[in-house]
Amino acid sequence: MKRFEKLAIKLSLTKAEITLVSALLGFLVLGGILNNIRSIEKTDVLVKKVETARYREAEVDSLINLATADQASVKEDVIEGIALGKSSSGTQKRASRHSSEKKSFSGTISFNKANIGQLQKIPGVGPVMAERLITFRTEQGGKVHEFEEFLEVKGVGEKKLEFLKKYFTLE
Repeated sequence: MKRFEKLAIKLSLTKAEITLVSALLGFLVLGGILNNIRSIEKTDVLVKKVETARYREAEVDSLINLATADQASVKEDVIEGIALGKSSSGTQKRASRHSSEKKSFSGTISFNKANIGQLQKIPGVGPVMAERLITFRTEQGGKVHEFEEFLEVKGVGEKKLEFLKKYFTLE
């Protein structure tokens, strides 16, 4: 108690006032600690929300569809490779077959369901452009609703857009 009395004399306060100030300081420190804990919890909640928003259902569905389509494309390529490998000039036939398919492609494909291999069959769409289109579709949530949205893709201008409209449907 001697320290308490000495402090009271130095500060010119009564014992009751020192007790009250000490209690208030204690509550202030406790409030700061609780506030810090709450802000950490809020940060954790916000991080979880951002992570779940990053992989929305549409994006996940789009990625699953792409993986499924790529698997089917790989199976087709393997079957073609086996069939062409049995022939005498398999490599030459395969190369000429792909180039003739690309030039003679007619009809339309559903852009929202097409894989990279299908996009490359369209004249004027190479591997880089096909990759850009697939990336763009993924960024749009797995589905493109209007042809004008394609203008956001690097390398697609008005002329290219009119050309692509002949081959794409947006189902």
